[in-house]
Amino acid sequence: MRCSLLLMALGASLPLPAKTLSLHSPNGEIEVRVNDDQQPNYAVLFHGKPVIAASKLGFDFVKAASFRDGFEIKDSQSAKVDDTWEQPWGEARLIRDRHNELTVSFVNPGSKQGYKVRFRAFDDGIGFRYEVDSQTPLNISRELTEFVISQADEGAQSEKGEQASAWWIPGRGWNRYEYIYQHTPLAEVSQVQTPFTLKTADGVHLAIHEAALVDYAAMTLKQHRPGTFVAELTPWSDGVAIKTDGKFNTPWRTIQVADKATGLINSHLILNLNEPNQLGDVSWVQPGKYVGIWWGMHINQNTWGSGSKHGATTSETKKYLRFAADNGFDGVLVEGWNLGWDGDWFHNGDLFSFTQPFPDFDIKAITDYGREVGAKLIGHHETSGSVSNYRKQWEDAFSLYEKMGVSQVKTGYVADGGNIKRIDENGVVRHEWHDGQFMVGEYLDNVKAAAKHRISINTHEPIKDTGLRRTFPNWIAREGARGQEYNAWGTPPNPVEHIAMLAYTRMLAGPMDFTPGIFDMSFNGLGDKTNRPQSTLAKQLALYVVLYSPIQMAADLPENYLKRPDAFQFIKDVPTDWEQSIALDGEVGDFVVMARKERKARQYSGNDWYLGAVTDDNARDIELALDFLEPGKQFEAQIYQDGKDAEWKWHPYELDTGKQVVRKGDKLKLHLAAGGGAAVRFKAL
Repeated sequence: MRCSLLLMALGASLPLPAKTLSLHSPNGEIEVRVNDDQQPNYAVLFHGKPVIAASKLGFDFVKAASFRDGFEIKDSQSAKVDDTWEQPWGEARLIRDRHNELTVSFVNPGSKQGYKVRFRAFDDGIGFRYEVDSQTPLNISRELTEFVISQADEGAQSEKGEQASAWWIPGRGWNRYEYIYQHTPLAEVSQVQTPFTLKTADGVHLAIHEAALVDYAAMTLKQHRPGTFVAELTPWSDGVAIKTDGKFNTPWRTIQVADKATGLINSHLILNLNEPNQLGDVSWVQPGKYVGIWWGMHINQNTWGSGSKHGATTSETKKYLRFAADNGFDGVLVEGWNLGWDGDWFHNGDLFSFTQPFPDFDIKAITDYGREVGAKLIGHHETSGSVSNYRKQWEDAFSLYEKMGVSQVKTGYVADGGNIKRIDENGVVRHEWHDGQFMVGEYLDNVKAAAKHRISINTHEPIKDTGLRRTFPNWIAREGARGQEYNAWGTPPNPVEHIAMLAYTRMLAGPMDFTPGIFDMSFNGLGDKTNRPQSTLAKQLALYVVLYSPIQMAADLPENYLKRPDAFQFIKDVPTDWEQSIALDGEVGDFVVMARKERKARQYSGNDWYLGAVTDDNARDIELALDFLEPGKQFEAQIYQDGKDAEWKWHPYELDTGKQVVRKGDKLKLHLAAGGGAAVRFKAL
């Protein structure tokens, strides 16, 4: 009896058995399991098989006790949502938000510490975030979130003998997000940026990213044990990862899940995890197409700085404005218009003025002329990473632009990673990362400041996109990957498979200002040994459909378009705002086929469809079922595809054009040359 009492007394102090909670997606195909065994963890199953094995949750703090062992599930709440919301602009007008939610409260009985994790399961993946409500400030030293890929142990193979593989760029490097994507076995990945796209040994496609990144550091992923990726937060200059007052929500950690690669593109999970529009009426945010005094600088025809080759002159800008208006473009981007570009502008960002133009650039005469002909000036602010200098001027700069009728601004933050220059509250120079907590706030503050002047922002050298365009619709586009300019001077230039990589990786985050439409492939000579677009002419046309952006540039020089009016017609026709978008076919890094239906606006009827297809260095003949077309209607398919002898190295210009009447249920055959593509307008009859 005495022994039994002793066992009962000891048993009373033992931890309770682990609890497991479960959450299913609305269609039942995805399951999230949440467990408190030793350390809170979660797992994800797809079609009943694990794709994310038990993965730890929690934090380490600079001073406070960690959120690690000893936390138990205290309680939980469930919810369901099935709603449809409308984008003011986007790749689709209507977005369905259909998910099931489970909010789990974890408590440490000993320390009385606690936090919540809110999980949402969609049919296309899951998202979860931490919600912490502490009475004292908490500075985070490490986030402990894991993503443990199932069947990714070293040497693990599927029944078919396949191993997990990944498509990725390195995290926290000097060149920000501007790296060539690699395709390797998952075991060879080190530290990566997100979106991080991978394929499990069983053939399931996953993309790990984050949504609603506000007042927090960006998450990179570092592979610790084989298959175990841990969140690595970009730190402040003093080494602290996140500074909080103790009450904070993290960004959503997201995992998109699909049987096929195209399922990742067709997902709206990132947008659905962001808050609705906070700006109110945003009818002043206008999608469109533009040309620019830009490419000439990259191919050394012009200069950003003053002198005999200065590009941003009054006369040159008026010429571009006339060209834009004559060809249906909305505006002209002008870089190099303001004081600060002379000398080593990459390193002298403190010298930039955002209100004082060079003497040969009359901003009032230019904007007056733009109103006369019907095309707008698109503004440009390059900071060279000197963000304190920019912040103290941006109110005056936006006021000037508003007065002149400028409604879009491209901002730039050219600086090596970790070399953003800020002046702290004590006047001390600090150097930060582009994707640390400080700069996350700086970018967003810039967008909010612009909104007060009814100005949209296109950020280059940005923080990665996490869907905040839903909340702040004037954040109209970003860069955040290797763009077209690398084809002018990059060594090496973007590889042949670059677009087929971007479609399934960077583009999962949101719109990219890639600046397509180069018609002169031989400014440095043809072949594969020069800096030039590794692309055919047809592929350049296809980019306007494959790579989504609400503002698309016709990036080449005007004279190059006038030499090829047949191809230029597609650029003039294609819209940038869409009613619906569908990824029809493709494999990561190999090829992609996109179909988009125009949204009714201005000169667009809302009845036409457009298609873009691009391939890597393998030629392909593809046959597409036109099942996306509306029944009972006829369409004229206006086809722009590679000629039979086309290929990107020596014969990039061979373009076959043709027309045929098609309807839903028909099949369309297209030829994609090596490094090539095809573009089609389906004009409703």
